[in-house]
Amino acid sequence: MNLGKFNFIFKTFFLSILIFFFSCEKKEKTYFETISLNDVRLSAPQQGEWRYDRNEKFQTFGDFQKMEKIKPEAGKNTIYLQPIGEFNDLQKKEIQLTQEYLKIYFQLETKVLPTLSNTIFPKSVRRIFKNGQEQILAGYVLDSILIKRKPKDAVVFMGITERDLFPKAEWNYVFGMASYQDGVGVTSMYRFADGNLTELNFIKSLERLMKISSHEIGHMFGISHCLNANCVMNGTNHLPETDSHFARACSLCQQKLNSSIKYDNKKRLLELKTFFEKQHLKSELTRTEQDLKLLK
Repeated sequence: MNLGKFNFIFKTFFLSILIFFFSCEKKEKTYFETISLNDVRLSAPQQGEWRYDRNEKFQTFGDFQKMEKIKPEAGKNTIYLQPIGEFNDLQKKEIQLTQEYLKIYFQLETKVLPTLSNTIFPKSVRRIFKNGQEQILAGYVLDSILIKRKPKDAVVFMGITERDLFPKAEWNYVFGMASYQDGVGVTSMYRFADGNLTELNFIKSLERLMKISSHEIGHMFGISHCLNANCVMNGTNHLPETDSHFARACSLCQQKLNSSIKYDNKKRLLELKTFFEKQHLKSELTRTEQDLKLLK
Protein backbone atom coordinates (compact mmCIF):
# COMPACT_ATOMS: atom_id res chain seq x y z
CA MET A 1 0.00 0.00 0.00
CA ASN A 2 1.47 3.36 -0.98
CA LEU A 3 1.76 6.21 1.52
CA GLY A 4 -0.89 8.40 -0.16
CA LYS A 5 -3.52 5.64 -0.04
CA PHE A 6 -2.64 4.93 3.61
CA ASN A 7 -3.05 8.61 4.54
CA PHE A 8 -6.44 8.73 2.79
CA ILE A 9 -7.71 5.63 4.65
CA PHE A 10 -6.39 6.96 7.97
CA LYS A 11 -8.03 10.38 7.50
CA THR A 12 -11.33 8.76 6.50
CA PHE A 13 -11.25 6.47 9.54
CA PHE A 14 -10.37 9.37 11.87
CA LEU A 15 -13.15 11.51 10.41
CA SER A 16 -15.65 8.69 10.93
CA ILE A 17 -14.62 8.43 14.59
CA LEU A 18 -15.10 12.16 15.06
CA ILE A 19 -18.56 12.09 13.43
CA PHE A 20 -19.56 9.14 15.62
CA PHE A 21 -18.29 10.88 18.76
CA PHE A 22 -20.13 14.16 18.13
CA SER A 23 -23.33 12.42 17.06
CA CYS A 24 -23.33 10.46 20.32
CA GLU A 25 -22.54 13.49 22.45
CA LYS A 26 -25.64 14.56 24.40
CA LYS A 27 -26.99 17.89 23.23
CA GLU A 28 -27.46 20.32 26.12
CA LYS A 29 -31.13 21.15 26.67
CA THR A 30 -32.39 24.71 26.66
CA TYR A 31 -33.99 26.21 29.78
CA PHE A 32 -37.44 25.77 28.24
CA GLU A 33 -36.82 22.16 27.22
CA THR A 34 -35.61 21.43 30.75
CA ILE A 35 -38.56 22.90 32.65
CA SER A 36 -41.04 21.40 30.15
CA LEU A 37 -40.68 18.20 32.20
CA ASN A 38 -42.71 19.98 34.89
CA ASP A 39 -45.52 21.00 32.52
CA VAL A 40 -48.80 19.32 33.46
CA ARG A 41 -50.97 18.06 30.63
CA LEU A 42 -54.42 19.63 30.30
CA SER A 43 -57.32 17.38 31.17
CA ALA A 44 -60.42 17.12 28.97
CA PRO A 45 -62.60 20.21 29.52
CA GLN A 46 -65.82 19.82 31.48
CA GLN A 47 -69.11 21.49 30.60
CA GLY A 48 -69.04 25.13 31.67
CA GLU A 49 -65.25 25.43 31.37
CA TRP A 50 -63.58 27.76 28.89
CA ARG A 51 -62.36 25.15 26.38
CA TYR A 52 -65.57 23.08 26.40
CA ASP A 53 -67.39 24.92 23.59
CA ARG A 54 -64.56 26.92 22.06
CA ASN A 55 -62.37 25.86 19.17
CA GLU A 56 -59.29 28.01 19.75
CA LYS A 57 -56.18 27.64 17.58
CA PHE A 58 -52.98 26.42 19.22
CA GLN A 59 -50.46 29.28 19.11
CA THR A 60 -47.04 27.84 18.34
CA PHE A 61 -43.83 29.71 19.08
CA GLY A 62 -43.53 30.37 15.35
CA ASP A 63 -47.04 31.85 15.27
CA PHE A 64 -46.14 34.08 18.20
CA GLN A 65 -42.95 35.34 16.56
CA LYS A 66 -44.77 36.32 13.36
CA MET A 67 -47.53 38.40 14.96
CA GLU A 68 -47.42 42.12 15.66
CA LYS A 69 -47.41 42.75 19.40
CA ILE A 70 -46.44 45.16 22.14
CA LYS A 71 -42.84 44.86 23.32
CA PRO A 72 -40.91 46.77 25.96
CA GLU A 73 -38.48 49.25 24.43
CA ALA A 74 -36.15 51.98 25.65
CA GLY A 75 -38.20 54.72 27.29
CA LYS A 76 -41.37 52.61 27.21
CA ASN A 77 -40.76 49.64 29.47
CA THR A 78 -42.71 50.15 32.70
CA ILE A 79 -45.89 48.44 33.89
CA TYR A 80 -48.23 50.81 35.73
CA LEU A 81 -51.11 49.86 38.03
CA GLN A 82 -53.91 52.39 38.50
CA PRO A 83 -56.12 51.79 41.56
CA ILE A 84 -59.62 53.25 41.12
CA GLY A 85 -61.99 53.25 44.09
CA GLU A 86 -62.14 53.23 47.87
CA PHE A 87 -59.71 50.66 49.21
CA ASN A 88 -59.32 49.45 52.79
CA ASP A 89 -55.92 48.49 54.22
CA LEU A 90 -56.18 44.82 53.18
CA GLN A 91 -57.08 45.79 49.62
CA LYS A 92 -54.17 48.24 49.49
CA LYS A 93 -51.87 45.46 50.70
CA GLU A 94 -53.19 43.13 47.98
CA ILE A 95 -52.44 45.72 45.28
CA GLN A 96 -48.97 46.34 46.66
CA LEU A 97 -48.17 42.60 46.69
CA THR A 98 -49.54 42.23 43.16
CA GLN A 99 -47.21 45.03 42.08
CA GLU A 100 -44.28 43.13 43.64
CA TYR A 101 -45.35 39.92 41.94
CA LEU A 102 -45.78 41.46 38.47
CA LYS A 103 -42.36 43.08 38.74
CA ILE A 104 -40.85 39.62 39.29
CA TYR A 105 -43.09 37.76 36.86
CA PHE A 106 -42.39 40.10 33.92
CA GLN A 107 -38.96 41.29 35.13
CA LEU A 108 -40.02 44.85 34.36
CA GLU A 109 -40.26 47.92 36.55
CA THR A 110 -43.81 47.99 37.95
CA LYS A 111 -45.30 51.03 39.70
CA VAL A 112 -48.57 51.84 41.47
CA LEU A 113 -50.02 55.28 40.72
CA PRO A 114 -52.01 57.39 43.23
CA THR A 115 -55.58 56.16 43.64
CA LEU A 116 -58.41 57.71 41.61
CA SER A 117 -61.81 58.19 43.25
CA ASN A 118 -64.97 56.39 42.13
CA THR A 119 -66.38 59.85 41.40
CA ILE A 120 -64.56 59.56 38.07
CA PHE A 121 -67.38 57.24 36.93
CA PRO A 122 -70.51 59.11 35.68
CA LYS A 123 -73.97 57.73 36.49
CA SER A 124 -74.38 56.61 32.89
CA VAL A 125 -71.74 53.85 33.32
CA ARG A 126 -72.98 52.59 36.71
CA ARG A 127 -75.70 50.08 37.48
CA ILE A 128 -76.95 48.15 40.50
CA PHE A 129 -76.73 44.39 40.00
CA LYS A 130 -79.30 41.89 41.31
CA ASN A 131 -77.24 41.19 44.45
CA GLY A 132 -77.24 44.90 45.34
CA GLN A 133 -73.63 45.75 44.43
CA GLU A 134 -72.75 48.61 42.13
CA GLN A 135 -71.16 47.66 38.82
CA ILE A 136 -69.06 49.77 36.44
CA LEU A 137 -69.01 49.50 32.64
CA ALA A 138 -65.59 48.00 31.90
CA GLY A 139 -65.23 49.55 28.44
CA TYR A 140 -65.58 53.05 29.89
CA VAL A 141 -62.62 52.40 32.18
CA LEU A 142 -60.47 51.50 29.18
CA ASP A 143 -61.59 54.13 26.68
CA SER A 144 -62.37 57.14 28.85
CA ILE A 145 -59.90 56.74 31.72
CA LEU A 146 -56.91 54.51 31.05
CA ILE A 147 -56.11 55.21 27.39
CA LYS A 148 -56.25 58.96 28.08
CA ARG A 149 -54.06 58.69 31.19
CA LYS A 150 -51.48 56.14 30.04
CA PRO A 151 -48.00 57.35 31.06
CA LYS A 152 -45.55 57.96 28.21
CA ASP A 153 -43.08 55.40 29.54
CA ALA A 154 -45.77 52.74 30.09
CA VAL A 155 -45.66 49.55 28.05
CA VAL A 156 -48.76 48.34 29.93
CA PHE A 157 -51.33 50.25 31.99
CA MET A 158 -53.59 48.14 34.22
CA GLY A 159 -56.49 49.55 36.22
CA ILE A 160 -57.58 47.81 39.44
CA THR A 161 -61.00 48.53 40.93
CA GLU A 162 -62.80 47.28 44.03
CA ARG A 163 -66.16 47.66 42.24
CA ASP A 164 -67.72 44.89 40.19
CA LEU A 165 -67.46 45.22 36.39
CA PHE A 166 -69.83 44.44 33.53
CA PRO A 167 -68.96 44.48 29.79
CA LYS A 168 -72.41 45.20 28.33
CA ALA A 169 -76.04 45.32 29.41
CA GLU A 170 -76.87 41.67 28.74
CA TRP A 171 -73.85 40.31 30.66
CA ASN A 172 -73.85 39.68 34.42
CA TYR A 173 -70.21 40.55 35.13
CA VAL A 174 -66.63 40.24 33.93
CA PHE A 175 -63.40 39.77 35.93
CA GLY A 176 -61.61 42.23 33.69
CA MET A 177 -61.19 43.57 30.18
CA ALA A 178 -58.26 44.71 28.07
CA SER A 179 -57.40 46.48 24.85
CA TYR A 180 -54.32 44.56 23.76
CA GLN A 181 -53.48 46.91 20.91
CA ASP A 182 -53.47 49.91 23.28
CA GLY A 183 -51.78 48.05 26.14
CA VAL A 184 -54.44 48.92 28.70
CA GLY A 185 -56.64 46.71 30.87
CA VAL A 186 -58.76 46.72 34.00
CA THR A 187 -59.33 44.06 36.64
CA SER A 188 -61.92 44.01 39.41
CA MET A 189 -60.99 42.67 42.86
CA TYR A 190 -64.65 42.41 43.87
CA ARG A 191 -65.38 38.75 43.10
CA PHE A 192 -61.97 37.46 44.16
CA ALA A 193 -63.09 37.76 47.82
CA ASP A 194 -66.85 37.51 47.33
CA GLY A 195 -67.13 41.25 47.88
CA ASN A 196 -65.61 41.10 51.37
CA LEU A 197 -61.83 40.79 51.72
CA THR A 198 -60.75 39.47 55.13
CA GLU A 199 -57.63 37.96 56.70
CA LEU A 200 -59.19 34.53 56.13
CA ASN A 201 -59.64 34.85 52.35
CA PHE A 202 -56.73 37.25 51.70
CA ILE A 203 -54.32 34.68 50.24
CA LYS A 204 -56.97 33.21 47.93
CA SER A 205 -57.97 36.68 46.70
CA LEU A 206 -54.32 37.69 46.22
CA GLU A 207 -53.60 34.56 44.19
CA ARG A 208 -56.61 35.26 41.95
CA LEU A 209 -55.55 38.88 41.37
CA MET A 210 -52.01 37.73 40.57
CA LYS A 211 -53.29 35.19 38.05
CA ILE A 212 -55.84 37.41 36.31
CA SER A 213 -53.53 40.43 36.06
CA SER A 214 -50.52 38.43 34.77
CA HIS A 215 -52.86 36.61 32.36
CA GLU A 216 -54.23 39.86 30.92
CA ILE A 217 -50.79 41.46 30.66
CA GLY A 218 -49.55 38.26 28.99
CA HIS A 219 -52.23 38.80 26.34
CA MET A 220 -51.04 42.37 25.88
CA PHE A 221 -47.60 40.97 25.10
CA GLY A 222 -49.12 38.76 22.39
CA ILE A 223 -49.58 35.40 24.14
CA SER A 224 -52.85 33.67 23.20
CA HIS A 225 -54.83 31.36 25.47
CA CYS A 226 -52.61 28.39 26.26
CA LEU A 227 -53.56 24.95 24.95
CA ASN A 228 -50.18 23.42 25.78
CA ALA A 229 -50.43 22.63 29.50
CA ASN A 230 -51.91 23.80 32.80
CA CYS A 231 -50.84 27.44 32.71
CA VAL A 232 -51.72 30.93 33.86
CA MET A 233 -52.55 31.68 30.23
CA ASN A 234 -55.39 29.10 30.09
CA GLY A 235 -58.79 30.63 29.37
CA THR A 236 -61.22 30.79 32.28
CA ASN A 237 -65.00 31.11 32.65
CA HIS A 238 -65.34 31.22 36.44
CA LEU A 239 -63.35 31.37 39.67
CA PRO A 240 -63.18 27.59 40.33
CA GLU A 241 -61.58 27.26 36.88
CA THR A 242 -59.19 30.13 37.66
CA ASP A 243 -58.28 28.40 40.92
CA SER A 244 -57.49 25.18 39.06
CA HIS A 245 -54.97 26.95 36.80
CA PHE A 246 -51.37 27.43 37.91
CA ALA A 247 -49.87 30.89 38.40
CA ARG A 248 -46.86 29.31 36.66
CA ALA A 249 -46.64 29.90 32.92
CA CYS A 250 -45.88 26.68 31.04
CA SER A 251 -42.55 26.25 29.25
CA LEU A 252 -43.98 27.36 25.88
CA CYS A 253 -45.58 30.54 27.25
CA GLN A 254 -42.38 31.34 29.14
CA GLN A 255 -40.43 30.94 25.90
CA LYS A 256 -42.78 33.39 24.17
CA LEU A 257 -42.52 35.92 26.99
CA ASN A 258 -38.74 35.65 27.24
CA SER A 259 -38.34 36.21 23.49
CA SER A 260 -39.96 39.65 23.90
CA ILE A 261 -38.57 40.50 27.35
CA LYS A 262 -34.93 39.49 27.60
CA TYR A 263 -34.36 38.41 31.20
CA ASP A 264 -32.38 35.84 33.16
CA ASN A 265 -34.71 32.87 33.57
CA LYS A 266 -32.99 31.43 36.63
CA LYS A 267 -32.88 34.83 38.39
CA ARG A 268 -36.63 35.15 37.76
CA LEU A 269 -37.26 31.69 39.22
CA LEU A 270 -35.25 32.44 42.34
CA GLU A 271 -37.14 35.70 42.88
CA LEU A 272 -40.47 33.92 42.41
CA LYS A 273 -39.38 31.32 44.97
CA THR A 274 -38.65 34.05 47.53
CA PHE A 275 -41.99 35.75 46.88
CA PHE A 276 -43.99 32.52 47.19
CA GLU A 277 -42.17 31.64 50.41
CA LYS A 278 -42.94 35.03 51.97
CA GLN A 279 -46.63 34.94 50.99
CA HIS A 280 -47.13 31.28 51.97
CA LEU A 281 -48.25 30.30 48.46
CA LYS A 282 -47.27 26.69 48.96
CA SER A 283 -48.44 25.13 45.69
CA GLU A 284 -46.68 27.74 43.55
CA LEU A 285 -43.59 27.50 45.74
CA THR A 286 -43.48 23.74 45.15
CA ARG A 287 -43.76 24.20 41.38
CA THR A 288 -40.96 26.78 41.38
CA GLU A 289 -38.73 24.52 43.46
CA GLN A 290 -39.38 21.68 41.01
CA ASP A 291 -38.26 23.88 38.11
CA LEU A 292 -35.13 24.92 40.00
CA LYS A 293 -34.35 21.30 40.84
CA LEU A 294 -34.38 20.40 37.15
CA LEU A 295 -31.87 23.17 36.40
CA LYS A 296 -29.24 21.87 38.86
